[in-house]
Amino acid sequence: MAQERTLPVFDAADALVTREEGLTVYEDMVLGRYFEDKCAEMYYRGRMFGFVHLYNGQEAVSSGVITSLRSDDYVCSTYRDHVHALSAGVPANNVMAELFGKETGCSKGRGGSMHLFSEEHNLLGGFAFIGEGIPVALGAAYQAHYRRVALGDPNADQVSACFFGDGTSNNGQFFECLNMAALWNLPIIFVVENNKWAIGMAHERASSQTEIYKKASVFGMPGVEVDGMDVLAVRDAAKTAISRARAGEGPTLIECLTYRFRGHSLADPDELRSKEEKEEWLSRDPLKRFETYLLGQDLVKAEELKAIRDRIQQVVDDAVTFAEQSPEPDPSELRRYIFAEN
Repeated sequence: MAQERTLPVFDAADALVTREEGLTVYEDMVLGRYFEDKCAEMYYRGRMFGFVHLYNGQEAVSSGVITSLRSDDYVCSTYRDHVHALSAGVPANNVMAELFGKETGCSKGRGGSMHLFSEEHNLLGGFAFIGEGIPVALGAAYQAHYRRVALGDPNADQVSACFFGDGTSNNGQFFECLNMAALWNLPIIFVVENNKWAIGMAHERASSQTEIYKKASVFGMPGVEVDGMDVLAVRDAAKTAISRARAGEGPTLIECLTYRFRGHSLADPDELRSKEEKEEWLSRDPLKRFETYLLGQDLVKAEELKAIRDRIQQVVDDAVTFAEQSPEPDPSELRRYIFAEN
């Protein structure tokens, strides 16, 4: 078993979640989990191809951060981007169609699993190479800052949320962009999804400083460590960071201690992680944990949660039907979308 860190304790009494907020977050988490389960089914049945990296187990991070943003804020993802796209509001139909390589996909069938993009939903993209998305998110934050400070636009208070993994925290772009964000006081949140493994490399074997949130101190920005299996803890940290960024107080680095329930990709036999480690983290399932909270606080009834799960399952099933019935990209447009058209 790889070295374990003590997870930070969050007092759920401080969460102050309303019934409406709780249902919104729960629905988002269920959509992420059921969508990824369906992707695994489609892949193993030979109906989906290419590299497919699933998000199962990390739903509290995506839901906790992105549902705390406004619709005009920006989200920048990684190659594990399906659930980030869904949380950002990209319809399941268009995400699934993209995974099937269809024209109705959010990237017109040109991007596939690792390159989801939606201008309409301010999803700045998924990126196959680690660290690629951080400068893009930084650019989005810079333009909002420039419009607000230099051009005097009071409405330019958008925040950028940039997601990446623990392996990326040893990458050059990570350090360069944290430096620039702090230097220019940019409205950006750096969200590290530390799932302990960079493909097959255990985090403590690859980093001289395994507590990633502490790297923020070098740049004079707040660094926060949260239990990434607790959506309430993630949501609380995200709201604080978003408020700071929107108020012009600069960037925040949030390290979410989380775990992926599946291998690095669907082609990964997942033989490097021990059975004991996987079982230990499975017992912390963020979806079940949030269900327990909602029921324990009498915010919802069990039958309401079941109704949501049934409805979301239908949404995911319909997305597969939509994807299968959608047209393939026209071969005559092979070179379209390589350059901007307007």
